[in-house]
Amino acid sequence: MTFVTRLRLQSGDRTALDGVVSEIKADAERKGAQLKGPHTHPPDDLRVPQRRRLHADDRRSFPDWSYTVFSRELEIHGHDTFAREIAGREFPSSVHVEAEVERIHGMG
Repeated sequence: MTFVTRLRLQSGDRTALDGVVSEIKADAERKGAQLKGPHTHPPDDLRVPQRRRLHADDRRSFPDWSYTVFSRELEIHGHDTFAREIAGREFPSSVHVEAEVERIHGMG
C-alpha cells in the first residue's frame, strides 16, 4: 500500500511561491523521494468590490481591488516521512499550503 501526498500551494507573490517550490524540489532530490510536479495552473485574477460606507442605501464605491493568485501542485509518492516533514514545515505567511493524503492499493 502506497501513500500519495498532494500539496497545493497558492500565493499572490509568485517569487515567494517559486522559492518554496524550489526548496521542496531540492529536498526531495537530496532525500531520493519521488516527486511529480510542480504542475502550474493558470493564475486566477480576482476582483473584490470596495464600498465607501457600510450603510446598505449608500451605493458609492471605490474602484474594485484586483489581485492575482498563482498556484502550483506537487505529488510525493511514498516516502511518508519526507511527506510528513514537508507538510508540517513552516512556510512564509504569503504562501497558503494544503496537503491531501491518498492511499493507493496495489493490484492483487
